Amino acid sequence: MKPVSYTLKEKVWITPALYGIGAIILSLASFYLDLYLVERIRGYIPTIFLTDVKVGQTILGILTAAMLTMTTFTFSTVLVVLTMYTSQFSPRAPENFIRSKTTKHVLGIFVAGFIYNMLSLLYIREDLFDHEILTTSIGIFLVFFCIATFAYYIHFVASNVQVSTLINKLIKDAEGVIAQYTELHDKNYVTLDKWEPAKKRHIITAESAGYLQFLDLVRLVEFAEKQGSEIEVLPKIGDYIYEGKPLMHVYTDKDEHSPVDNFFTVGDERVAEQDLGYAIQKIIEVAIRAISPGRQDPNTANDILVRLGPLLGKMGQLKTDGLVLTDDAGKNRVLYRFSSYSDIVYRAFYQISYQGRSDISVLSAMTDSLIIAAATAPDMRHDTIWKTQLHIIEGLNEAALKSLDWKLLQAKINELAAIVQKNPVDLKKMKETEK
Repeated sequence: MKPVSYTLKEKVWITPALYGIGAIILSLASFYLDLYLVERIRGYIPTIFLTDVKVGQTILGILTAAMLTMTTFTFSTVLVVLTMYTSQFSPRAPENFIRSKTTKHVLGIFVAGFIYNMLSLLYIREDLFDHEILTTSIGIFLVFFCIATFAYYIHFVASNVQVSTLINKLIKDAEGVIAQYTELHDKNYVTLDKWEPAKKRHIITAESAGYLQFLDLVRLVEFAEKQGSEIEVLPKIGDYIYEGKPLMHVYTDKDEHSPVDNFFTVGDERVAEQDLGYAIQKIIEVAIRAISPGRQDPNTANDILVRLGPLLGKMGQLKTDGLVLTDDAGKNRVLYRFSSYSDIVYRAFYQISYQGRSDISVLSAMTDSLIIAAATAPDMRHDTIWKTQLHIIEGLNEAALKSLDWKLLQAKINELAAIVQKNPVDLKKMKETEK
């Protein structure tokens, strides 16, 4: 089952719809305020805020047309930014912009402004009011607020078209996923070798095809405890599921078991909320696009790679592979197998190591990233990090590197070797051997 927070983020229309409902309520409230109260409390309201019906109709008509124009222009701006995100950063980057709180709130504010002025124009009629009204002033203040919002949105768009802002968001998303699993590890964890279910096994298969997007492990533990069963989750979050594929093994003494469909979600696309590998992939895709032949912006890729290092270090703190969750009594309830650390690190570098094999700055930045990861990760991850470095230099383009390039790269490799306590690779000898 999708978390409510993700559903609200995924459905972009929800926030503007809520603003629209608020605008309808406000328009009705201002109508009845003018109808029943304004004349009674007129002495307390500054006359500058009151207008007669004909002037109010004229002003509201102008405001409605202006709000429609500004709303259309704002939607056009969103589409332009989405196109730029897709062409310059990554096909998966636009979702970070369109699903941002600022974008949805700005669209909602403009929709609310248009709806309020339109409905107020409908409500105000000369046969209903024989006195001055306040609705027009409320509409004017609402338009002023929309103009201020539009000015802020221009600043927001100008900031978000910068690659650094996008990378900050992507890194924050990845850190959020790591924090989720860190909390899960701290609460319930035992080693995989203690997983020994002895009850009758029932196989749960997928009823539809798609990516495994969400898995509520905490509620699954509570369910297993209530049912007196043990559950083994077979795929990983982010894996593609085909119809009929085994999803879970439910171990129970009962001949039948309760459905578990409410504890996972299968969708048409991967999402980064729980998928750590996909969160890292989105970051790397921007770096790969930066060094593509059409852009040739290695400095952006280098900045991304260096900032990837701390993420890999934090990731190394997680106990990957088998994770057994226990209930409050300490009994094993759920087994979930994370992607291994070596697999995540390999997938982080296997594409960009090929794309950047001829650029010494990119090769150097990849080694810098591994140096930071090795310095912040526990010792048990050092072997994986060193093997990744060997994988990178194994495919480098020797013909594109000059003598000083080899010297720079050798110094970086020696630094990494010292941290992971491995014998450094002599690039000169390796080059001569391959010849």
